[in-house]
Amino acid sequence: MSQSPLPRFNDTAQAFQHLSDAELRRAVALFALIGKPWLVHVGSALAHLALKLRIPLGWAVRPTVYAHFCGGESIAGSETTVSKLAEHNVQTILDFSAEGQTEEERLDATCAEVLAAIQAADGDKRHAFAVFKVSGLSDNGLLERVGNSKAKSSALSQEDELAWQRVQSRVRALCEATAQARGRVLIDAEESWIQDAIDDLAEDMMSDHNKERVVVYNTVQLYRHDRLGYLKDMASRADEGGYQCGVKLVRGAYMEKERERAASLGCPSPIQPDKASSDRDFDAAMEWVLDRIDRIHLIAGSHNEASNMKLCEGMKARNLAPNDPRVWFAQLLGMSDPITFNLAAMGYNVAKYVPYGPIREAIPYLIRRAQENTSVAGQTSRELELLKQEQMRRRGTS
Repeated sequence: MSQSPLPRFNDTAQAFQHLSDAELRRAVALFALIGKPWLVHVGSALAHLALKLRIPLGWAVRPTVYAHFCGGESIAGSETTVSKLAEHNVQTILDFSAEGQTEEERLDATCAEVLAAIQAADGDKRHAFAVFKVSGLSDNGLLERVGNSKAKSSALSQEDELAWQRVQSRVRALCEATAQARGRVLIDAEESWIQDAIDDLAEDMMSDHNKERVVVYNTVQLYRHDRLGYLKDMASRADEGGYQCGVKLVRGAYMEKERERAASLGCPSPIQPDKASSDRDFDAAMEWVLDRIDRIHLIAGSHNEASNMKLCEGMKARNLAPNDPRVWFAQLLGMSDPITFNLAAMGYNVAKYVPYGPIREAIPYLIRRAQENTSVAGQTSRELELLKQEQMRRRGTS
């Protein structure tokens, strides 16, 4: 039996040592606000309105929520964050936060920016993975039509066919650049109605680049009731095709939107009936992948203490070293620091998603982060509790 160490997620001194007293106070204030659903709802509506009316928001957002959850407005502007994380053995996943673009010029610009992030990480061991959302490289309506055309065995229009070829070229360029740089790239999961097209792209890229080593990772959202089955089918196709899988497991990021859309269309919701079902499938997926770690490399993208501990225990039970290169843990910048930094201190492979980009383009991302935190009330209150404990410890009143 391996003697791999297990972390203590309640070690606040380790978890928050990278935060100054002022940054700690800001984190306490932010999580206290996020814990009030009505305030998040009102604030999100006002932010969307300000974006629509092009009202400047930088003065309010930059020193508060943006500074806590984002690395900077550019790759160079994120350098301080990247260096600070590296000092504590946490690697970076630079994540350009633009999404939902439609104009071809903007889609090409996003592709160029992700390519720049891939090149910036080339040879820099502080960076763990590159990442992109296909919705940053394609109009969402096109992705939906591509998925529907496959499901119904129907043809795309000539215009859509040409647009889809451009999307495929962008994705291929990013994956090829990553392979040439000896890096690894994550393709993020998105809403269910565009995910089929994204899955096809991801598997196509894995078949091209994952023969000798794992370069491309697809993302599986276990808050969907069909994803555990999809994971197993994806792995079977990889076995048949003679290539390896890379998978990032997450619970999911679009729950409210998915339920509202299903209700409006009068169709069954793709979402699990309750959180316990999501937890069950997430943990089952981790165990299933660990049993096949020679053929499927794993990233656990989770802010859940219990699931992260189960992964540590699963690695120990299988005699996998904490720093086994086939297993990674990942969290978002500004969230779940007690998990991230305590894992890193014990020698596990850990990375933070570091979103960056112009403030106006990052606001939709920030709104989604706030809404996600609000929907998981226990998690938000736990984080706030630990932040306050660290404040008390620093004051000598714990």
